[in-house]
Amino acid sequence: MKVVLQRVKSAQVTIDNQIVGAIKQGYVLLVGIVNTDTAEDIMYLVRKISQLRVFEDESGRMNLSIQDIEGTFLSISQFTLLANTKKGNRPSFTGAGDPVFAEKLYANFNDQLKLYSGLDVETGQFGADMAVSLVNDGPVTILFDTHQK
Repeated sequence: MKVVLQRVKSAQVTIDNQIVGAIKQGYVLLVGIVNTDTAEDIMYLVRKISQLRVFEDESGRMNLSIQDIEGTFLSISQFTLLANTKKGNRPSFTGAGDPVFAEKLYANFNDQLKLYSGLDVETGQFGADMAVSLVNDGPVTILFDTHQK
């Protein structure tokens, strides 16, 4: 699994001009899944993301987790994170997970994230054409890849 985490002041996802998920302070998570991903990969990411300390404390140091600030998550499925750009100019997405498998794992990831963190998890819609808008905070952007842990 690959997850791009962005610390945000606010974010929302719309489909056909309707807001389907919105958050205030927290993380936008762009989630890419491959066919070899497992429940172990999900729990690894859930723990790392929930405990990541990138919010500022009273001294201005990145020392607080999303749980400490009682933030929220906006999780968006994004198969394009698995693009292979080694040959030519058109990316190949053959490394992305089978849609049926990936949708199941994506839902499990979101469920486990909510259970583990105790925080709200807003989502987009798997496989939909979505518009994501956000106000970056920092900016702070971190890449997680379970195949490089």
